[in-house]
Amino acid sequence: MKVVGYIRVSTQDQAEEGVSLAAQRQKLQQYSELFDLDLVAIIEDAGASAKSLDRDGLQQALSMLDSGEAEGLLVAKLDRLTRSVKDLGALLDSHFRSEFSLLSVADKIDTSTAAGRLVLNVLASVSEWEREAIGERTTAALRHKQSQGEHVGSPALGYDMEDGQLIRNEQETSILVRIRELRSSGLTYRTIADELTSEGYKTKRGGRWNPGTVQRYVKRMEA
Repeated sequence: MKVVGYIRVSTQDQAEEGVSLAAQRQKLQQYSELFDLDLVAIIEDAGASAKSLDRDGLQQALSMLDSGEAEGLLVAKLDRLTRSVKDLGALLDSHFRSEFSLLSVADKIDTSTAAGRLVLNVLASVSEWEREAIGERTTAALRHKQSQGEHVGSPALGYDMEDGQLIRNEQETSILVRIRELRSSGLTYRTIADELTSEGYKTKRGGRWNPGTVQRYVKRMEA
């Protein structure tokens, strides 16, 4: 069978051992040799999220199926292809129900068989449930913190977090005072941003000031 390999890493994945593009590429090559598959190409998406199917590499790989250059798509693991049950269903309907095969090395999936398609759907459903459960637990934990009077989220300019409580940062408060002074002089947000940068002031994250950031703090002070 002629197959096209597809590999992907998101920005976060690149730091994880065993998920790198090189590691995935090696797995596809070894799998193809073991099962006598003709690996015609390996297409990659570097720094691409699995939240959408609108990825250049993935669309190129699917186009190779449509053009007859390959009969199947080979991935190192299912989550390299997608993390969404909805998107997985769309891929099954458009390509992998009958015409083309989807093969996953780690998940031992081959959709050329009914059993393979069943396993694929079950794995995808479990993955979706796990993400939703994590989201629910996180939301519950945040609500509990709020009910206990703890601050949730990163502290704004002028404050630091200490033991779950907001503590005033006097040095950063002086920046807010300076912003108010400059704004009272009738300066634009861009001019204020340039002035803060020239005076050596940094944003909360240590970066340069821009008009949008200045505007947000002005709006907060005016509220």
